[in-house]
Amino acid sequence: MTSTSAPASPMPKLTLGVGGLLIAVGVIGYLVSMINDTQHFTALIPSFLGVLLLISGFIALKNTKLGVHLGLALALLGALAMGMPLSGLGDLFAGEAERPAAVISALVTVIVLVVYIALGVRSFIAARRWKG
Repeated sequence: MTSTSAPASPMPKLTLGVGGLLIAVGVIGYLVSMINDTQHFTALIPSFLGVLLLISGFIALKNTKLGVHLGLALALLGALAMGMPLSGLGDLFAGEAERPAAVISALVTVIVLVVYIALGVRSFIAARRWKG
């Protein structure tokens, strides 16, 4: 017997995982900035984004389409928002960054978000093909 229902999407759990990972990135970045005496609340921006993605992930567990679309929109906005801290990437490689932890945190955040967006788009394409 073959099933006619759509396969379960991995995106709700992935959204929760990405949210948790970004919370960790923000907290670790904040703690490192405390150690280096450059403590600033902006180090927690990835954590704030992570909390929003967690909320999206919980929404996605109940309504996959809504929650995942919301999560991907937040991820896109978050990745674009990291442009300012990433402007210091050249200074980081030159060893002259004023707040290296912030630049590294922004870089990790962008990488995580871009991978999440790519997997989300891939998931949407697969779902459309399955329906098609």
